[in-house]
Amino acid sequence: MTDNREFEIVADTELPGTPERVWQAVTKDTSAWMFPTDQWPAVKTVDEYPSHLVTRMDGPDGWFNQLEHVLEPLDGGRAKLHYVHSGIFADNWEEQYDGASKHTEFYLHTLGQYLQYFDGKPVVFTDVQGPAASQTPDGFVQLKKALGVDGVAQGSTVEVDVDGVGRLSGELDFSNQHFLGLRTADTLYRFFGRNSFGAPVGMTVHDFGGNGDSELTAKAWGGFLEKVYA
Repeated sequence: MTDNREFEIVADTELPGTPERVWQAVTKDTSAWMFPTDQWPAVKTVDEYPSHLVTRMDGPDGWFNQLEHVLEPLDGGRAKLHYVHSGIFADNWEEQYDGASKHTEFYLHTLGQYLQYFDGKPVVFTDVQGPAASQTPDGFVQLKKALGVDGVAQGSTVEVDVDGVGRLSGELDFSNQHFLGLRTADTLYRFFGRNSFGAPVGMTVHDFGGNGDSELTAKAWGGFLEKVYA
């Protein structure tokens, strides 16, 4: 028995980039603000550049995952995005839907940060997962405290000292119960409180500085997370 059910997540937002630049970001440059999707076996079922894109993956027993982007130009080189993520979750529907819908807001915010501050720059992407010990109910709070930003308001300028990584200076561009975003002069740091959705706390680093090393970044941040949850 499974509780496979269809879902639909809809979001509307304005982005600091033309439809052409947003199209580039959501098709070719996903590692700059989300994660690499170039190896996904997705099919473009609608491909009307630069206004309407639908990509879809199908699997056994009716399973599918579909992303739709509808783009309209706005004054000042901006774009309106109508975003629809639909598909079927296999088991744990409510938990998966809750996690996916909350991730959507964070990813689209990060897309806007990329377009505004780093559009078109080469990126070095790193994904780092915390240990299993981070899956406790207060796992994400532990991380915020270790970074020294627990209770710090979104939009604040911060100086963060990270053991094994160094001092990071920038803006806390996103902060809520489940996610944290730190933007420095050359990097987007994204922290994910996935302990609320049955997974370890994780993070991604999007380095636009021109000399990033993903292996060294993963080692440094991985070591930090191990100490946080030791």
